[in-house]
Amino acid sequence: MKFSLKLISVIFSVGLRVTGLSVTGLAVTGISVTGLGVIGKVQAASLQDAVHQEATKKLPLEELRRFSEVFDRIKNSYVEPVDDAKVLEDAIRGMIAGLDPHSSYLEPEAFEELQEHTTGEFGGVGIEISLEDGFIRVITPIDDTPAVKAGIKAGDLITRIDNEPVKSMGLDDAINRMRGKPGTEIILTILREGEEKPRNIKVIRDVIKVTSIKHRKLGDQYAYIRITQFQGNTGSDLKQVLHKIKSQGEIKGLVLDMRNNPGGVLQAAVEVVDAFINKGMIVYTKGRLSSADTEFLATDDIVLADVPMAVLINGGSASASEIVAGALQDHKRAVIMGTASFGKGSVQTILPLTDLRALKLTTARYFTPSGRSIQAQGIQPDVVVEEAELKKLQVRAFPKEKDLSGHLFNGQVDESEDAQLEDAGKSLSERDYQLYEALNLLKALAIVGKVTSS
Repeated sequence: MKFSLKLISVIFSVGLRVTGLSVTGLAVTGISVTGLGVIGKVQAASLQDAVHQEATKKLPLEELRRFSEVFDRIKNSYVEPVDDAKVLEDAIRGMIAGLDPHSSYLEPEAFEELQEHTTGEFGGVGIEISLEDGFIRVITPIDDTPAVKAGIKAGDLITRIDNEPVKSMGLDDAINRMRGKPGTEIILTILREGEEKPRNIKVIRDVIKVTSIKHRKLGDQYAYIRITQFQGNTGSDLKQVLHKIKSQGEIKGLVLDMRNNPGGVLQAAVEVVDAFINKGMIVYTKGRLSSADTEFLATDDIVLADVPMAVLINGGSASASEIVAGALQDHKRAVIMGTASFGKGSVQTILPLTDLRALKLTTARYFTPSGRSIQAQGIQPDVVVEEAELKKLQVRAFPKEKDLSGHLFNGQVDESEDAQLEDAGKSLSERDYQLYEALNLLKALAIVGKVTSS
């Protein structure tokens, strides 16, 4: 099944409070669903195939008897009376949760949350999380949220919520505790790698409004665009930003920053890639059902064709951000820099049930244009740049001509402006070493381009 960009407007990504990689009412995980998640009808099998399937499909009678026996024991022997419907709902929930970290059983509240996450506005503290050995691991804090302001970092392990151990509560309970009325506070106890003692961090809850696209200039002729997560309007917003940047004059290079981007809407990821390439595969999926096999192709609606690009990723870059990085890498359209991404390359499809319930079921895997699987592997950068702090060595400063009393002025350069630019460069190298290195690479490419074209 092939899709051009214009034919996938109904395809979007989800993520919500589920066992394993999940959200705290706080952020999107997951990758994509088709339509509103209704999977296409499978083509009718031949009669021979149908007979073969019926012959090979045998109900596991022994396991069904065991399930019935456990249900009967709970109903008759549990210390308190239990509602039959609740026990069966719990059984369904456990059955789905046992498949993989991203499949889940969506009850009405969770189904409602799904729609909130794709709009980019929801309540909470603003962290993307996963479940790890009974504790909560922070995959990434979301930009401009209470979590970032409080100092929570990717990789932190949450062990207590308001002084109550996380292991004593389920993931859903932990998520609900981290939600609350904007302006109220919550104390998260975290363990951080490299620190011997846990620390308590106070976070003030707020309504989380995620701005998908941020941009600024890096000097006169270099642009910086950050995608915080992929929402329904991310692709169109990016194209508007690119047109604006182009209208402001020549651009020698662009840094696309997707560090700590947890993913989101598939359509947006495809549109982002399509803004930089004009032909070829962007991403494709493979699953057991023929309807799960899809291809997403670039159109000729390119916005920025020839400008050199550096793409920044790290361990917090997941799902849709990995699709973008993998496609640009395979098309040799950008240099991927930073550290290896998270490795979330599976497709979740929403399968509606009755009574406003649904299954979020893993149905396929994503592959980059060259056939690489993202799942549990991630995208490896072309140039590895670890997060670091650059400190200037204390060396004796040599006097320069401009330091000599009575020196002749250049006549072409404003020396005070030149000093300001130097200070800005130092600030970037100290504040964000990975971005500093990406900018240096683009400057080198611009210089090489000048030499080769002359």
